[in-house]
Amino acid sequence: MQKKVLGRGLESLIPLLGQNKSVDDTVIKIPLNKIKPNRFQPRTKFDDKKLQELARSIKKHGLTQPILVSESVVPGEYEIIAGERRYRASKLAGNKDIKAIVKRSTNDKQRFDLALIENLQRENLDPIEEAKAFQRLIEEFSHTHEQIAELIGKERSVISNTLRLLSLPEDVQALISEGKISSGHGRMLASIEDVAKLKQMVERILNEKLSVRAVEKVVSGFKKVSPKKIKEKKQEVELANLKEEIQRKFGTKANIVGDSKKGRIELFYYSLDDLERIVKELKL
Repeated sequence: MQKKVLGRGLESLIPLLGQNKSVDDTVIKIPLNKIKPNRFQPRTKFDDKKLQELARSIKKHGLTQPILVSESVVPGEYEIIAGERRYRASKLAGNKDIKAIVKRSTNDKQRFDLALIENLQRENLDPIEEAKAFQRLIEEFSHTHEQIAELIGKERSVISNTLRLLSLPEDVQALISEGKISSGHGRMLASIEDVAKLKQMVERILNEKLSVRAVEKVVSGFKKVSPKKIKEKKQEVELANLKEEIQRKFGTKANIVGDSKKGRIELFYYSLDDLERIVKELKL
């Protein structure tokens, strides 16, 4: 199986096990009650069934890979950087302590980066969690799309397309999180501006089991502009330009009501002197 490429990856951010080159590389045992979950954990849902499976594996074989922690502001306590699933499963297994590597030089940004990379490497994030993680990196840590792309080893367009999912209504985001519709469907849906059409499209995806390609074709049809619409848009622009010319000529607010066939021109005045000035301009 080809190894997944994820930017710098955990390999460069977490020291390789068994190659103790510094104090940071040393594996120690820490009581579970002295460890707190990661404040920057991008993952919001933990599958209870999978946690139970991991707990049974830990009971039988032990923990094969230490978690990564940093020292907390409270002396003697630690905060998880990477490995929250293993931490939770170890508690379920009834363990009192856990093997860990203490990384002593991490800031909040590094903690978030590491947690995000670990989850992406293990495919633990759903598309909406991934998008929210990217959004947090941008808003809280001033990452650019390019920096996030480099961090996780993906194209910049992937970051932008993933973030587009957050423009969808929350109920549609929930369907993506639950796996009822794919992120590919979500990206197509995000291009539909009309909310009613978007909702109809969601129903069709669920009921007719439409493929992403099928949705793409339907959405492309929404974007096609008829010759009539093009003509109407052109007329709107022409009327707007005429309105500006009238306002400049008479030095007052003006309005054009109607279309290219018929309508009326309205000129506004705000005093008797203003009215007399406009009348003179009209040469009445």
